[in-house]
Amino acid sequence: MDEQRDRADEHVERWLPVLPTLDPVIEGVVMRAKLLTDHLRHARERSLVDFDLQRHEFETLLALAGRRGTAAPSQLASDLGMAPNSITGRLDSLAERGFVRRTPSPVDRRRVDVELTDQGRAVWLGTMDVLGHEEYRLLSVLSVEERKLLSDLLRRVMIRAELGDEDEPSP
Repeated sequence: MDEQRDRADEHVERWLPVLPTLDPVIEGVVMRAKLLTDHLRHARERSLVDFDLQRHEFETLLALAGRRGTAAPSQLASDLGMAPNSITGRLDSLAERGFVRRTPSPVDRRRVDVELTDQGRAVWLGTMDVLGHEEYRLLSVLSVEERKLLSDLLRRVMIRAELGDEDEPSP
């Protein structure tokens, strides 16, 4: 039985004559990772349109949800890699839409906490459901054991990436 071909196969075939030393397996893995990342990014963008969210709004709701629905603005800014004074505009916009509310901090009366509202949680969960469905659809071609193996293999690659240039192997 012939294996099905994908865009990465075509990419490798096109580049092998140009770069004869190209490792087709490594290039295939890297290209598939890129194409899959692009596919999931497009799926996320489509879900944001469906829920009338801008990407920065979704990212802020996601950061807030990841802190169990309550955080100081400085924590959210840190999570999002932003300057603390830059988060104010995002929070103002989300508060106007009813997705978050500001409340006095129970531990420090000089501080304000940001809370995810029920409406904000519903929009965030709706967006996550759409994206989660697509992730499951894609990975359902693999058995549970294969998904675990893929996750483990990708973890090993990510650990190497996170180490940076340390412990570089020879090609």
